[in-house]
Amino acid sequence: MTDMDIARHMEQIRRGTVEIINEEELIAKLCQGRPLRVKIGFDPTAPDLHLGHTVVIQKLKHFQDLGHQVIFLIGDFTGMIGDPSGKSETRKKLTRAEVLLNAETYKKQIFKILDPEKTEVAFNSTWMDKLTAAEFVELCSRYTVARMLERDDFEKRFKGNQPIAIHEFLYPLAQGYDSVALRADVELGGTDQKFNLLMGRHLQREHGQPAQIAMTMPILEGLDGVQKMSKSLGNYVGIDEAPAEMFGKLMSISDELMWRYYELLSDKTLSEIAILQEQVASGALHPKTAKEDLAEELTARFHSPLAGAEARQGFNAVFAHQGIPEDIQIFEASEGVQLVDVLHASAVCASKSDARRMCKQQAVTIDGRKEEDCGYVFASGEYILKIGKKRFLKLLVA
Repeated sequence: MTDMDIARHMEQIRRGTVEIINEEELIAKLCQGRPLRVKIGFDPTAPDLHLGHTVVIQKLKHFQDLGHQVIFLIGDFTGMIGDPSGKSETRKKLTRAEVLLNAETYKKQIFKILDPEKTEVAFNSTWMDKLTAAEFVELCSRYTVARMLERDDFEKRFKGNQPIAIHEFLYPLAQGYDSVALRADVELGGTDQKFNLLMGRHLQREHGQPAQIAMTMPILEGLDGVQKMSKSLGNYVGIDEAPAEMFGKLMSISDELMWRYYELLSDKTLSEIAILQEQVASGALHPKTAKEDLAEELTARFHSPLAGAEARQGFNAVFAHQGIPEDIQIFEASEGVQLVDVLHASAVCASKSDARRMCKQQAVTIDGRKEEDCGYVFASGEYILKIGKKRFLKLLVA
């Protein structure tokens, strides 16, 4: 591999990453001139994936496009333990049946991003189920309790006198052993997975293997631009959602957050994204058009190019025929304001209870998308709200 090839690989690999541990070792592995074995693991603890999950899968695709061997590991064994990362209490354990059912949906959904013919799908029960009790005890001897308690979430729970079950200590050991079993060169994960990724490096050295490169990716903010994307918070975009719903949700993000989504989710190069930003800044391109381009690209990825185009046309048709008056009321608010407060403070609704009733009746839309949650939080940007059939409000959030 030439220096130019190395530079091209590293430019793509660095894109959107938070940390590479460590970069010199990665370059040395690339210089070997062989495809690297690049691993990502997902525990099938829920039936569906959302855009937040796809940040690391998109990075896996970058490696795949560069000619490396990618491994999508389904943690059907570790999923029954429950990853304690970022948790303030012990997670509910899943049954084998629940895990396997969710795993089947993951296998279908990941191939909306990855090339199925070039993707190795593995299940960690393949090797974990074969470990004898003696071998598992031997694996546990490779790490100390003191080092385990240095982990941030364990340390907080220990100091707060909150229980830590013994099986939770086994999770990072099991995930780390996955890297040994797969002889991984690189492992990807969110920033909350750093401890687990480093465990893989440690256990590979313990087993006489070259240590994998640990790469962390950022946690994607949800539609509100504040909290991480999560189904429980309602600020997510599911990759199996209907095209029109997906497109509408993406159009609701702020202009500022749009660039974050472009960098982490789009197939456009960084130079292409930089040109778009310059065009928007100069006024040559309206931010709404740039946002539509992104929404169409992502909708097309998870459905089809035709579905993406039709979702865009449908969105604009609804938006254009809403009958927005020229003298629309304009209301300004600060970032983080909730929908219920906007509706009440702008006098569009007589009271907060009236606002909540309108939301519950699905009579409120934000940029053409129905919003039932009156606690919806607005990020900076410009929004068109429709309340009932005839009331409109232009909301400017800064």
